[in-house]
Amino acid sequence: MPFAPSHPIRSTADIRRLEETPLEDAFAVNSTYEIFAESARAFGNKTALTFLRTGDPGDAPLRLSYRELFEGITRAANLFHELGVEKGDAVAALLPGCLEYHLVLWGAEAAGIVQPLNPLLTLDKLDDLIVTAGAKILVAYGAKDDADYWDKAMALRERVPGLKVIRVAPHDEDHPPAHDGDGDFQTLLEGQPADRLVSGRDIGPGDIAAYFHTGGTTGAPKLAMHTHANQVFTAWASVQLQGMTPDDVSINGYPLFHVAGVLPASLTALSAGVEIVIPTTTLLRNPQVRENYWRIAEKYRATSLSAVPTVLAALANVPTEGIDISSIRYCRTGAAILPPELAERFEKQFGLHVHESLGMTEMAGISSIRPPGVRGPAGCVGFPIPYSKTRIVALDENGGPTDRDLPPGEHGMILFKAPNVFPGFLDERDTAKAFTEDGWLATGDVGWMDDDGRLNLTGRSKDLIIRSGHNIDPKVIEDALGSHPSVQLCAAVGAPDAYAGELPVAFAVLMPCADNPGETTLLDWTCDRVDEPPAKPKSVSIIKAMPMTNVGKIFKPELRRMAAENTVRDVLAATGLAAEAAVEAVQAADGKLTVIVKLPANTDAPAREAIGVRLEPLPLEISLD
Repeated sequence: MPFAPSHPIRSTADIRRLEETPLEDAFAVNSTYEIFAESARAFGNKTALTFLRTGDPGDAPLRLSYRELFEGITRAANLFHELGVEKGDAVAALLPGCLEYHLVLWGAEAAGIVQPLNPLLTLDKLDDLIVTAGAKILVAYGAKDDADYWDKAMALRERVPGLKVIRVAPHDEDHPPAHDGDGDFQTLLEGQPADRLVSGRDIGPGDIAAYFHTGGTTGAPKLAMHTHANQVFTAWASVQLQGMTPDDVSINGYPLFHVAGVLPASLTALSAGVEIVIPTTTLLRNPQVRENYWRIAEKYRATSLSAVPTVLAALANVPTEGIDISSIRYCRTGAAILPPELAERFEKQFGLHVHESLGMTEMAGISSIRPPGVRGPAGCVGFPIPYSKTRIVALDENGGPTDRDLPPGEHGMILFKAPNVFPGFLDERDTAKAFTEDGWLATGDVGWMDDDGRLNLTGRSKDLIIRSGHNIDPKVIEDALGSHPSVQLCAAVGAPDAYAGELPVAFAVLMPCADNPGETTLLDWTCDRVDEPPAKPKSVSIIKAMPMTNVGKIFKPELRRMAAENTVRDVLAATGLAAEAAVEAVQAADGKLTVIVKLPANTDAPAREAIGVRLEPLPLEISLD
């Protein structure tokens, strides 16, 4: 049978009650393909996926029932098998939000291994990922859309020997045009059986189901392996903690190349009979979708809302007057820590308490969840998933984990062991760095356990600002600055300093239509609310837009790059020697920053030498041009 919640989860005692059943008896599903087979049998013609063509709630959507979804997945698996994909072979996907993405995802897992790709990565990185995975097939969207899907696919076909490229026709296309690919996905599906796997494959729980890339915006992306058991467990555990049932409707605005969109938001829902609404090909990046979000929720009677904090901040500016959103019973966020002022604002405006979760690619998307009905402060990500073990350990001088366990209330790195912990990366060297010597997954997240057994996050160890050996949690600064009524989004990072190594600085985006209080006022406001003197920021910079990843996380490497540029400009301004110099910080593939300073052509040798002397103490690589 499909997954169904055993009982409401409100405490660790409820988690222990689940664990009274041995894990091997908790559910009898070995693969993601079995999940869809069971759901099709149970829910038949019930709607599984609703795709919105536009952000206008009045437009007619496209739909797939649970039966149609399973048949499409089976056809896709058989197509990939016919094209030469076997167990252990990868099928890469370069697609936007669309119904076909689900056929590719789960069909590829039934035939071999799926490799979802971030379409906004550079061509070189996409090339490297496909070659590393040994993908035989690339299924790509047959339009440019907002990410040049088809152009990139054709370029990759030229770069990667033997790669077959299959084209997915956009939903509004009547007839596929002539192209240089190797076939049309929808047309090729038509001749495939829908009632069985032609390969006869018996998918085992330990078989590799997917390669998900982590990182990639800076540095080389790493390919994480998921087994079918990893993904099936994530779906089962998420259903238990969230109490999902066939009466639920969720809006999935996460991209399907990201683990959050594929597993906690999709596989979980589809294992429990939930209807998923896909809000256009560009999802929540679509301005029309954001403007009409509450009307979309009203029309489809959404029962759950899930989005990253930056999207919640945008939705907080969308009025709900005259709109009935009473169907929403559960609001969840993840991927970044929820600012307390945003949590308070959301509850005040919409009557929705925001619940948080913790997830990561290395744990098939979920590590802990704050279930419906469990209230908590911002930063509380709820109970670790059933059958898992959690440790909080002290950090070493470099922000890494030690073997010293900490009691409840003390902050340290979070370590996990769980059934959904991945077997590792394709590169064994990356795998070695992911685990401690005694086999615990080192998450890189800093947090603490409260007396109720709930996990609380404070940040990422790599985001700690280290000022003269003093570890500063950026969240302390962000909570203080974010409490100003004019601030919509903010973030704190370390700026290079010749004496302290790093100094805390902050960046802020103002509320729409808010009066500009000025950077000095915001700095004073923040410093008054930060108790520890070393943590008081050196500056607050007001910026027009916060740099984001394409899943909606604040992209701190870009803020560090901006902070490095500002530091160098401040040093130059203090010399009075190079007011006209151009400053640019460039980030290399390994994440290392180099600041290029281009001096005016008339700068003489003594002045150049003086500038070099001033800049040399900074902990940066600086190139004087």
